[in-house]
Amino acid sequence: MNNETKNTETQIANVFDCLAITNVQVFPFKEGPSMGHMKGLATVVFNDQLMLRGLRIMDGENGLFVGYPNDPFYKGEDFRCIAQPITRQLREHIENCILEKYQAAIA
Repeated sequence: MNNETKNTETQIANVFDCLAITNVQVFPFKEGPSMGHMKGLATVVFNDQLMLRGLRIMDGENGLFVGYPNDPFYKGEDFRCIAQPITRQLREHIENCILEKYQAAIA
């Protein structure tokens, strides 16, 4: 492993140290015919200082995933998220924390 690879790994580790998930709450829905693909809602707290609400636990073609809150006032054809992770690593980290908590809550 060269120094450049080590520096990149250190930077990624530092990013997650900075955005530590300190609390995850999930609210699974009871099964019902009107729920469709949405299985529950989640709230995530970062560093005990920033709360992100309205995350949707969804069941898609490839299994469970997390949907981010949409802007209710956006008038385009597509959806526009209010908040979403920029990097794949952060998205996967948030999704893993939420889905682990969700699986524990429904078990």
